[in-house]
Amino acid sequence: MDFSIPEETQEIVNLAKQILTDRSTPERLKALETSDGPRFDSELWSDLAQSGLIGLAIAEEHGGAGLSFLELSLILEEVGRMAAAVPYLETTVMGALAVSEFGSADTRAAILPKVCAGEVILTAALIDPDPDASPQASAVEDGDLWKISGTKYCVPAGMIAHRALVSAKTGDGKIGVYLVELDGPGVERTALTTTAAHPEATFVFAGAPGRALGTADAAGSVLAWMTERITAAQCAMTVGLCDESLRLTAEYTKERKQFGVAIATFQAVGHRAADAYIDAEAIRLTARQACWRIGTGLPAAEETAIAKYWASEGGQRIVHAAQHLHGGIGVDRDYPLHRYFVLAKQLELPLGGGTHQLRKLGKMIAAA
Repeated sequence: MDFSIPEETQEIVNLAKQILTDRSTPERLKALETSDGPRFDSELWSDLAQSGLIGLAIAEEHGGAGLSFLELSLILEEVGRMAAAVPYLETTVMGALAVSEFGSADTRAAILPKVCAGEVILTAALIDPDPDASPQASAVEDGDLWKISGTKYCVPAGMIAHRALVSAKTGDGKIGVYLVELDGPGVERTALTTTAAHPEATFVFAGAPGRALGTADAAGSVLAWMTERITAAQCAMTVGLCDESLRLTAEYTKERKQFGVAIATFQAVGHRAADAYIDAEAIRLTARQACWRIGTGLPAAEETAIAKYWASEGGQRIVHAAQHLHGGIGVDRDYPLHRYFVLAKQLELPLGGGTHQLRKLGKMIAAA
């Protein structure tokens, strides 16, 4: 079996790495995080659009490259590696993939070229007041549109997004997803203060007009399709942030000396770092397996749940080990490690952490 990345794909990854490394520096991130505006690097976003990386998985007829979910996930790894202040996961995975798959021809033609150009930021509003229940927002048919009402919490990139895919339930209990203009009527957004300083928002929809994506059904198939891909994308970003956390830790422990020698030579330090490395490889392999299966059209529900379990549990072990081995400097906000700690927590919880994934796997096994 060949697990290597094809040369042409690696060239795309190298391009993303170069742009993100040049633009998303610790100094630039600190300036954004201490400014009055949202944590959003518009210049980097423009660079990603001009390089074609935002439209990577969008069809060529709409200005994209027409590549698969696997290539997209490799770019997400690089975004996580730099803790970049761009809504890449939100726009490409939460929004554009579902519009490409389920949107009407008119919707695709109106939205996707603008996404590729970096002119439209998309997101998904999926979290309800009771996250364990089915969508509590309502959708009422109104001619060619639907009127969406309800409250959605913790909407990623909610303060900078132009449109959102909103999960809602129809009067007959069917679950659907609807594309809503966030600056349109019937929409109220409120900024949230988050640990990672991401521009999240709470939305209150009061009869906001929305266009249905696909067909609503009792199983919520469109929502399930989206959830699987968003979860796998979160795992891909976790791969990158864990890699960078370990790289920073390796460099620090080689330079930091106690008793006249580098602390990397201490057995306890080596054991802690080795455990973190094993976790990082498990996260990488399970995430890439899930993303590859999604990209090739194979069933991936179990693999995605396994990947999210490792990203949630293993990711936390890695960033805690990195903080521990750094000592006091690890919590210094002038040092970049803290961004990976809070980003790991930010990615762990949405759509279910480790315990949730184990319960999901248990139900799959019981139903087999």
